[in-house]
Amino acid sequence: MNAILPPDREESTAERWARFRPIDGAEAYVDSLRGRAVTVYLFGERVAEPVDHPVIRPSINALAATYDLARDEPALATAHSPLIDAPVNRFLHIPTCPEDLVLKNRMQRRLGQLTGTCFQRCAGLDTISVLHSITYDIDEAHGTRYHERYLAFLKEAQRHNVIIGAGMTDPKGDRSRRPHEQDDPDLFLHVTRRTERGLYVTGAKAHMTGGLNSHWICVMPTMNLSEADRDYAVVGLVPGDAPGLTYIYGRQSCDTRALEGGEIDQGNAHYGGQETLVVFDEVFIPWEHVLMDGEYEFAQAMVSRFTAYHRASYVCKTGLGDVMVGAAAAIAEYNGADKASHIRDKLVEMTHLNETIFSSGIASSHEAKPLASGAWINDEMLSNVCKHNVTRFPYEIARFAQDLAGGLMVTLPSEADFKHEEAGPLLAKYLRGRSDIPVETRTRMLRLIENMTLGRNAVGYLTESLHGAGSPQAQRIQILRGMDLPRKKAYAERLAGIDVIATDAGD
Repeated sequence: MNAILPPDREESTAERWARFRPIDGAEAYVDSLRGRAVTVYLFGERVAEPVDHPVIRPSINALAATYDLARDEPALATAHSPLIDAPVNRFLHIPTCPEDLVLKNRMQRRLGQLTGTCFQRCAGLDTISVLHSITYDIDEAHGTRYHERYLAFLKEAQRHNVIIGAGMTDPKGDRSRRPHEQDDPDLFLHVTRRTERGLYVTGAKAHMTGGLNSHWICVMPTMNLSEADRDYAVVGLVPGDAPGLTYIYGRQSCDTRALEGGEIDQGNAHYGGQETLVVFDEVFIPWEHVLMDGEYEFAQAMVSRFTAYHRASYVCKTGLGDVMVGAAAAIAEYNGADKASHIRDKLVEMTHLNETIFSSGIASSHEAKPLASGAWINDEMLSNVCKHNVTRFPYEIARFAQDLAGGLMVTLPSEADFKHEEAGPLLAKYLRGRSDIPVETRTRMLRLIENMTLGRNAVGYLTESLHGAGSPQAQRIQILRGMDLPRKKAYAERLAGIDVIATDAGD
């Protein structure tokens, strides 16, 4: 797709877009990632072609599913864009009413059901959503032209049907120090120099979901900034194969099973998530793709609005929860235990927890509010409640699934043993549940539960649920800020007649 560029070339915006062809579906998306000559390290080796690497490919398949859904269920996964007057993938659409956010949530749940993992596009959608209002607000305050640049980029992104990754989280270094106070300034991404055509950034972005699978990366601040942090207050759009980028692929539990051959032991061989550390070494961004440069006072608002969008996006975990409930019900049936009352009660509790997550997330969309730019944003309180539920309930759902699966989930012999001429018949004899359920059927379901609660997709269902979009304390801080205790105390005091007593005492 893209030509290899010399490291010191200041590529123009037009030159950047000329290297991309419009993507018309999942197959074209996969093809668009080939031949990019990106620098990627995994297991201590440089990866020649990430698309064909067995550990990486499942994450690409999960993103490809977002293109399939737009084709198969367009009412859910596409929207009409007024910017280009054409249908676009909903992951590239700016919400202009509560219904847009509601459909986004329903789409996220559906993709979780279809992939059983993180499909890696929510943070990018939430990034372009927040930038609509932030660029508008900065322009209003400073007379800049960021919003015009943003709209020009978004139009091209919609026409080309590309994937945008979110580069928000910096390594942070010493958490007790602000960005400009770090011993190593690169622990937060920052501007190193400016030229007539653009600026250069150095640093890194951590835990980047789907970073390697994205066509573009949007870098942005990760926290509120002071005037001394002005060079860290930068928002810019970078092609995923820009000179100066290095990707270091993150390990996931049981990920080497993809290298062993076979598929049963992987649990979910076709779909997986992806997290990378992305290093920026003097990466150039032309002015046309710079959307913040030094306006540090807007960093906090940007982060706050991003989390209002993104914490509601964690309704995607309810799609994975649907898979977990289904897997738990299936394995109980395969074990011949599905009629027991305590089994059904546990399935009810799993469903209750899953729907509680969904209810708070989708309520935040129904209660959305308009911003000055014309974009709509989720209710902040309900969005934070949604994400706080996600930090807890998937763990309990997973515990129930493991309970119903039984200990065999973690003591199963390997797929190779099942295929062995001597060991295989023994396993077929002794690891059978119900006589009418094939041993392989039962084994596959046990491996799926293992994959989602202990294996590589436990990253997307459990650990990411805890730490993604801010760890639990971050939501509690936002909930504290929005509690409005004086107003609620006033309600109680009025009903208790305390306001009358206070008035009399004053007399």
